[in-house]
Amino acid sequence: MRIAFAVAGLLLLSASARADSSVWMFDHLDRVGGVAAHAEGAPKIISTGAGPAIQFDGVKDALYVDKHPLAGAKTFTFEAIFRPDGGVFEQRWFHLAETDPKTGLDTGTRFLFEIRVVEGRWYLDAFTAGDGYNTKIIITDKTFPIGPWYRVAMSYDGTTFRSYVNGVLQGEVPLAYKPQGEGHSSVGTRINRVNYFKGAVYEARFTSSALKPEGFLPLPAGLATAP
Repeated sequence: MRIAFAVAGLLLLSASARADSSVWMFDHLDRVGGVAAHAEGAPKIISTGAGPAIQFDGVKDALYVDKHPLAGAKTFTFEAIFRPDGGVFEQRWFHLAETDPKTGLDTGTRFLFEIRVVEGRWYLDAFTAGDGYNTKIIITDKTFPIGPWYRVAMSYDGTTFRSYVNGVLQGEVPLAYKPQGEGHSSVGTRINRVNYFKGAVYEARFTSSALKPEGFLPLPAGLATAP
């Protein structure tokens, strides 16, 4: 009986975790996760062993989505499955931006997934900024080969901001976080059209709680992984 109750509890927790998450699959250029999107440059839908993804050229390609998917969240997990293909040193490839409801302009409050590319390898920069905080986690000696697909995540549990690659902790810092407001997002570039990304993006998920690594998105079968 106790085992049955324990299993039921785990199922309820799992259902709750799913209920406060939204998933974006990158398989269309005009709509992502049920939200209107528009492309700039010429990003391409490509085939992978796990289905479609969107590829960016690192020069002018971008996708803009009319939503900030973590607006209002007090805690969060922001995940993505992506493939870096080289390119310039500094690439800001996934940006969630708050906008001022009165002016429609970006406020500077934001989330960013970034990478730095050095000699055929890359390392992660996870960044967030808002009212009273401006925090990044960048570990320059934790590098990974260009070319395979990777899972990246950043999370906040109410006290600590963390970043991960393939479920492995990269770094953690205290954070006095405040929820962000409504806005929009860019993929393939920073929202102000600088620091373009060379590579592809397959999937993203946004959860209003801090997930443990065992609850992160799995890498789908059919996507090439790092050796």
